[in-house]
Amino acid sequence: MPLLALTAGDVAYYALAFFLVAVGAGLGYMFLRLAGTFQRLSSFIRGTEQELLPVISKVGVSVDKVNGQLDKVDQVTDSAVDMADSVDTAVRAVSMAIARPVQKVSGLAAGVSHGVSAFKARRDFGDAVRVGKDAAARRERDLADELRHADGDER
Repeated sequence: MPLLALTAGDVAYYALAFFLVAVGAGLGYMFLRLAGTFQRLSSFIRGTEQELLPVISKVGVSVDKVNGQLDKVDQVTDSAVDMADSVDTAVRAVSMAIARPVQKVSGLAAGVSHGVSAFKARRDFGDAVRVGKDAAARRERDLADELRHADGDER
């Protein structure tokens, strides 16, 4: 077989062989580069695991400590709420204890004031007493309504 007597099919086979060898060499080079990349990536992941796992562990311990402190704060706020409720109960008890005498004294003052005014205007003692009693009762009712609205018991 002479060297210069090549047919077009022989040239195509040689070109295909050269192409396949070039593709194989290129793929081999790319696989070597890819292996290096995977090796670096694997090394990076190992280093990250070694450095990150202790940090995650420390964060877990810190979160546990913070949760303990939050539990203490919760107890303190519960105690403060209980104290506020106790103070509220005490204030309500004192308010209820002094409310009735204040109503009576306020009614008495209003009754005397209106009674004296009625007596001066008409010179009738019976009418002055009646006007004074009405004014005292009205003042006691008004004061009771004001106290009820202040407590939030709108009835």
